[in-house]
Amino acid sequence: MGNDLTKRLLWSGLIAGIGALATIVSNRIAAAIWVRVMGEDPPE
Repeated sequence: MGNDLTKRLLWSGLIAGIGALATIVSNRIAAAIWVRVMGEDPPE
């Protein structure tokens, strides 16, 4: 039982970490595109 719980917790942590990394990367890409197209910093 403990082994299954550990696997589920590790899986949840992996998903959360990948999701956070994807958010950061997509935000940087979107900001770079915005700067190239609009010539200014993106709105905050």
